[in-house]
Amino acid sequence: MDYGEIQSINLARLLREGGSTEARGQIAGKIELGNDTIVLQDVVSWRVSVTAVGESELWLSGEIAGYAMMECRRCLDPTPTLVRAYFQHMLRYQPGLEHLEAIEEDDEEVFLFGKPDLELSPFLSEAFALELPYTALCQEDCPGLCEYCGANLKRAPQDCCPERSQKGKEGKLAVHLKKLDLEGIE
Repeated sequence: MDYGEIQSINLARLLREGGSTEARGQIAGKIELGNDTIVLQDVVSWRVSVTAVGESELWLSGEIAGYAMMECRRCLDPTPTLVRAYFQHMLRYQPGLEHLEAIEEDDEEVFLFGKPDLELSPFLSEAFALELPYTALCQEDCPGLCEYCGANLKRAPQDCCPERSQKGKEGKLAVHLKKLDLEGIE
């Protein structure tokens, strides 16, 4: 998330009068979480709802959805990957608190905040990052990289290097497995 465009919601009215409020927006370019950066294909849309549930306590719920750019697990090409995340958190207002703080209370996580303008970026970026898949695949039949020269087989000819053209479609592993004597092994 570009911190020049901090996503926030003002909860002053909610803290005084109760009720609920909503906000929505978009994030472009990237989402940052600590030292990690998630590059986005296009804009990511988000929406949140905050409801007063008690004195100084609020319930935050929301969703964030869009495409993250990940490397294909076979060919390493940039691959747009759909991410849709939902989140819910209990919030408690403590005037004067400088930074968002998470505490454990009755086996529940509660976020403490001290200013009526609640910064949403930590909630949005964490939810988005947690829903990223471990790997992405650009297409189901992606041929990957040549096991000999590393060429991307989607763009390179099937005989991209001498080793590949000599071995045909068998890779190194298949050649080595044929050499193994597996008789007598139980």
